[in-house]
Amino acid sequence: MSAESEMKGKIVKGLFWKLLENGGAQGLQFVVAILLARLLTPAEYGLVGIVMIFITISNAIVQNGFSTALIQKKNSDETDFSSVFYFGLGIAAVMYGLLYLAAPAVASFYENAALGPILRVLGLVLFPGSVISVQTAYVSRKMEFRGLFLATMCAVVVSGVISIAMACRGFGAWAMVGQQLSYYLALMICLLLVVSWKPRLRFSLGRIRGMLAFGWKLLAASLLDTLFNNLYGLIMGKIYNEEMLGAYNRGDQFPKLIVNNLGAAIQAVLLPAFSSRQDDMIQVRNMVRRAIRVSSFLVLPMLFGLFAVADTMVLALLGEKWLICVPYLRIMCISYSFWPVHITNLQAINALGRSDVFLRLEIVKKAVSLLGLLIGIRYSPIVMVSIKAFCDFVSVFINAWPNRKLLGYSIASQWRDILPSFCLSLLMCAIVYSLQFVLPGGAWIKLAAQIAIGMAAYAGFAWLFRLETFGYLVDTIRNRQ
Repeated sequence: MSAESEMKGKIVKGLFWKLLENGGAQGLQFVVAILLARLLTPAEYGLVGIVMIFITISNAIVQNGFSTALIQKKNSDETDFSSVFYFGLGIAAVMYGLLYLAAPAVASFYENAALGPILRVLGLVLFPGSVISVQTAYVSRKMEFRGLFLATMCAVVVSGVISIAMACRGFGAWAMVGQQLSYYLALMICLLLVVSWKPRLRFSLGRIRGMLAFGWKLLAASLLDTLFNNLYGLIMGKIYNEEMLGAYNRGDQFPKLIVNNLGAAIQAVLLPAFSSRQDDMIQVRNMVRRAIRVSSFLVLPMLFGLFAVADTMVLALLGEKWLICVPYLRIMCISYSFWPVHITNLQAINALGRSDVFLRLEIVKKAVSLLGLLIGIRYSPIVMVSIKAFCDFVSVFINAWPNRKLLGYSIASQWRDILPSFCLSLLMCAIVYSLQFVLPGGAWIKLAAQIAIGMAAYAGFAWLFRLETFGYLVDTIRNRQ
């Protein structure tokens, strides 16, 4: 077997297990989220949503770009992984201390005393989160995604049972705290059991410094991105109320479920694949092009279809009290539509070792987005989030720009590869959206019919117009059988 065929086999196998992990785990999380939404109120969701903003920002600092550096480095060894493991735990301790001390100030700022205890308890996830970042880096490096799948499924089941039981017993927002804590702890323990890597009593400050040369730029870019993305939640929680933030978070959750599933699989599998071929620009370009074509073909119809069925789905799954999230859901569908294209371009840049380019891109994108935020904040939450979606669309062009020189893959070429899937998805969306006005029956019947007709229409259009990516996927499935 040639090296190229072997790598293709690893990529296909890795994507299979990563998609299975994301799809299975997020499918179960989706069910848990639906049950919790029926047991909790938008205000309770918003309360934990405020705290999660601070946890997410702290996690970005704790993971500090080293997990990506471990994957990108050509010859990472046990000393590298163990050094990052201990260093990450030290950073987690520092960040937790800061969160603990800041908890009263956060509660005072948002004028809600319940926030302080929740922040102090939920901040404990930083410790298992630090360990998990090293474990998943090893999984990506070795492409041991089967173990990650098993561990994730176990963690989702454990955390789901605990959170639903707590919600049924009237714990309110604390049910979501229990879900987060139990998920991180269970995932860390399961990964220790199923993944071949274990921490050793080794530490090298020199190795940390070496990886820091690459990782600090990713840390700065990640922190910038995390701070800015959570700025919307901070503003909604302060200027408006917890219910409005809960509606925004719930509307954001559904499309994010889709992009996290495929997007995370692309990120986890393609970075090591790109890195292993970083000296062959033509091969990397071909891999990037294929990834963009396939991800667009799969993600665009999902998000456009979700846009079309938003009213029916929310009514069927969550109930009438959550209809306030529908406008946000539709806006975020548009915002996330080209997310896999973002990820693929950025992973190619990382694989080539150009974290400096990565950081510059983040600075430019956030400057554009900050301008949009300053404009949107003067109006309503809907306007603010709509401008965010537009800025995310502009970011597609910004992320693609460097690969014109690095890989010879221009923005125009990328859009030629995306456009067929975009046009078919738009046509399918129009058909599915119109069905809600003519289909008989209740919300569940309408939803099932809209989904079935949408899937059939998109597949039929792809076959009728002979889309190259459709043929590629069919051939790949046949060859796997």
